[in-house]
Amino acid sequence: MNELENRFEELFADELKLIENPDLRAKVVKCWVETLQRSPFEFDDLQRIPFTLLIEDAPFNLIEHTKAVTHTAIKIAEGMKEVYGERVKIDMDTLVAGALLHDVGKLLEYEPRDGNIVKSEFGKRLRHPVSGAAVAYMVGLPIEVVHAITAHSKEGNFTKRTIESIIIHHADFVNFEPFKE
Repeated sequence: MNELENRFEELFADELKLIENPDLRAKVVKCWVETLQRSPFEFDDLQRIPFTLLIEDAPFNLIEHTKAVTHTAIKIAEGMKEVYGERVKIDMDTLVAGALLHDVGKLLEYEPRDGNIVKSEFGKRLRHPVSGAAVAYMVGLPIEVVHAITAHSKEGNFTKRTIESIIIHHADFVNFEPFKE
């Protein structure tokens, strides 16, 4: 494992340990590494990337938002399982992996410019659900995770969402809507 993989493992340690499949866990880290390497950012920039450009002076960064969406999605799934039991089938590995990667494409959609983070030329043409899903597919993540990434935002309105992607979609908006001005 290289230094960048180790840094992402540390950054998302609490969340990654919830993915039981070690191959899936490794591919989640690989997706973050690959996307960062293709982006104009360095690892140390991650804490200053806003979770959205739609809110001026966004109160949370991309990493905080990613962790909050992941934990929110887990709690939703746990609540559903608690009440519905075996009548609801939620793949928790897919859920956690998809939540951790839902906004990974923002590393390509955004760029630093003149001390600010702005929409990149790439991002003007491909939104983060599409670019994130493309990198996830490229690193060999299962189609269920790729689907969760691409379907978490409005792009998902044009497909039939899986239960995991429905949960991630709502967890994402719960962690966005209350903070809009």
